[in-house]
Amino acid sequence: MPEPWDTQREALGTFIRTQRKLANLSLRQLAEMTSLSNPYLSQVERGLHQPSVRVLKLISDALNVSAETLLAQAGLLDGDRAGAAAAAGQAAAPAPEADAEAAILADQRLTDEQKSALITVYRSMLRTE
Repeated sequence: MPEPWDTQREALGTFIRTQRKLANLSLRQLAEMTSLSNPYLSQVERGLHQPSVRVLKLISDALNVSAETLLAQAGLLDGDRAGAAAAAGQAAAPAPEADAEAAILADQRLTDEQKSALITVYRSMLRTE
């Protein structure tokens, strides 16, 4: 049985890989944008390495995803702490779109391709409003 941290690392890696693919970036391009090595990012995406907060910030900036979303995916920030930080004015609460996308990404019944397709459709609907 995998340890909770293993599952969290894998979920984070899947989230990062999905966001990278949605941004139409290769692993090499993301490595260049973050000044991180290609092999290191590959390990992060495969759930073999737990990145530091600094690395998560670099990745979030490159993928245009909120740092809070990545921190929550990494298990370093839970919903209660995120809300408390926002209430204290320390960080903005994640947008409702981030919540919807996080729910899609967390659904284990969906494949990565299905998750990507759902998020693409969801974002396209938001742009038409």
